[in-house]
Amino acid sequence: MNSDRLFVYGTLMRGFDHPMAQLLSRSADFVGEARCRGRLYLVKHYPGLVLSDDRADVVFGEVYRLRQPDALLREFDMYEACGEGFAEPTEYLRRMLPVTLSDETASEAWTYVYNWPVTGLPRIASGRFLEK
Repeated sequence: MNSDRLFVYGTLMRGFDHPMAQLLSRSADFVGEARCRGRLYLVKHYPGLVLSDDRADVVFGEVYRLRQPDALLREFDMYEACGEGFAEPTEYLRRMLPVTLSDETASEAWTYVYNWPVTGLPRIASGRFLEK
């Protein structure tokens, strides 16, 4: 499970002027737009992806190939406040997920899955954070 790919669906996507988005664009190669199965909720000013078995539930995002996956994933784990040293349950969990690229090829990528209850959170029905 040493994928060098990361699927992002929120503030790390292109077009966000966020320091971590800038780190990603500097340190990774944009592979393409992609989608995965899941539901998207608006948590605050950022979204949370919740896994789903329903194939009608689709979340859209982007896949990047990380040039130094171990170091970068540590940075993003810190940003998402998950992994070692953070109190359980963390807001996000990093999980390997099947994703489908825009050319319909299947791949696997790390992504951050929302780990807290979504009760009362607005759902982003389009699955696209930018259309919230």
